[in-house]
Amino acid sequence: MRVLAGVLAALALALAGCGGASSGSAQASAPQARTLTVFAAASLTDTFNALGKQFEAQNPGVTVKFNYAGSSDLAQQIVNGAPADVFAAASNATMKTVTDAGDAAGAPKVFATNVLQIATLPGNPKHITSFADLTKPDLKVVVCAPQVPCGAAAAQVEKATGVTLKPVSEEQDVKSTLNKVSTGNADAGLVYVTDVTAAKGAVQGVSFPQAQQAVTSYPIAVVKNAPQADLAQKFEALVTGEAGQKALQAAGFGTK
Repeated sequence: MRVLAGVLAALALALAGCGGASSGSAQASAPQARTLTVFAAASLTDTFNALGKQFEAQNPGVTVKFNYAGSSDLAQQIVNGAPADVFAAASNATMKTVTDAGDAAGAPKVFATNVLQIATLPGNPKHITSFADLTKPDLKVVVCAPQVPCGAAAAQVEKATGVTLKPVSEEQDVKSTLNKVSTGNADAGLVYVTDVTAAKGAVQGVSFPQAQQAVTSYPIAVVKNAPQADLAQKFEALVTGEAGQKALQAAGFGTK
């Protein structure tokens, strides 16, 4: 009996040792928790949120954190030292702010294009059919601020057509412009066609041919000294690759 007890005790110790080794092995193989920080133009919100979830599923332990705003504001944040891994802008001009400061790790890649569309309340109660209609005195029109890509595009159309708008407000990003219309605080706003699509019926879009004279390009770049440079490169590859391009096309963007 004494021998049997000894054997059982030894076996228990051996099993405990195996259990400890297994637990240690499991802990060693657990994915490291990491955060990828992406600065992106507000017009990319819905598409990038979906791509972010896809990226997280493909990279266990990784959380993608987005900072959405007007591209000009984001560019200034980056050159002023804000920690970012990836910058996706809504214009080459705002990306140039970052590259001129030496804050891009490599040459930016254009991954999408977009065009302006007039957003109205559902049913288009003011019967807006053209860009020139936005000058009607009884209309409350909102646009993006001129330093924001959607505002710069609106200014290009004004110059090309000779039509000068008198907006009641100039917003800091395209989502704010759209919100003014969807909440009834404006009759019409100049936003991107993708924003009208993403609004899912909260506004109605009116296309106009002159929008083609101000096509917006979207460049993406890994930020120099990115805290998660390897993940940043993988995210850029997702956006510019087949899966990213399909998601962008589905949202109404033009692709490369």
